[in-house]
Amino acid sequence: MKVNKEFLIPFVGLKQGKHQFEFDIDKTFFDGFGFDEYNDVKVKVDLILEKKSTMMELSFKHKGFVNVPCDITNEDFDLPIKGKLKLIVKFGEEFNNDNDEILILPHGEYQIDISQYVYEMIVLSVPGKRVHPGVKDGTVGAGILDKLDELAPKEQQEEEKEEKSTDPRWDSLKKLLTDKK
Repeated sequence: MKVNKEFLIPFVGLKQGKHQFEFDIDKTFFDGFGFDEYNDVKVKVDLILEKKSTMMELSFKHKGFVNVPCDITNEDFDLPIKGKLKLIVKFGEEFNNDNDEILILPHGEYQIDISQYVYEMIVLSVPGKRVHPGVKDGTVGAGILDKLDELAPKEQQEEEKEEKSTDPRWDSLKKLLTDKK
């Protein structure tokens, strides 16, 4: 992943207080990470950076959509997503991002790269099972749903066939089991 200058925030010249940043995320952002699960992406990310004397608080919010294939019909659709993330940035001896909520930057750093946090926040807001909204309300006109209904197991029909096809010799043995007192 190459460093995208748009996501480098130089905080050294900022005054203490809140500062707002906006980012428009599209498919090329994910291409930079080598992530190709989304056909299209249109997400707006709002970042509020609150600079304090010894640390910074970053509050991310995002809202938009990703175009993905449906897990049932394999038909592409726009899946609305939204989410938020809070990150505390402190300063220490060496870089440490082991904790999900706290980032430690070495003393003397003058900028922060937020691209990894934006990437993870968006990817984690997409549900594991992606179902086209037309599947739930029945408006999707895909032939795959008809085929799924056709191939669905018919439990009642199978049970009736089993009852009719029992061997009469087994029926006699069943009587022995039920006649015991």
